[in-house]
Amino acid sequence: MAGRNRAPSQRQLRVGEELRHVISGVLARGEIRDPDVQGVVITVTEVRASPDLKYATVFVAPLGGGDVEAILEGLKRSAKYVRGQVARQVRLRNTPQLVFEVDTSFDTGSHIDSLLHRPEVKRDLELDDVDDAELAED
Repeated sequence: MAGRNRAPSQRQLRVGEELRHVISGVLARGEIRDPDVQGVVITVTEVRASPDLKYATVFVAPLGGGDVEAILEGLKRSAKYVRGQVARQVRLRNTPQLVFEVDTSFDTGSHIDSLLHRPEVKRDLELDDVDDAELAED
């Protein structure tokens, strides 16, 4: 289990980016006929391929909100179709199984940003800047 925290290899990154490109195209062209996905603009923010390239986690963010759980269920139902499109467009020995997940990194970033703009945090950060300037003068 020591390999679980390894950084992705160059091959994983390249395959993930190629998969992201193809899946984004399928979604942008409106090829998915599931009622929960049709008419919804979905951004594919990242695709993480497993080390053996047999699985790929597709992180998506529906723009404009909507029922995120229903959209995710629609994508899961459409995974077989999307995988078939990937198989036609990407040359790989085995086409990875696709697992769709909602990307929460934007929410996390917004939360951190709001924390950094709180008055008590701004005050502490300004004090750190003053301390750093005093150390630089010495």
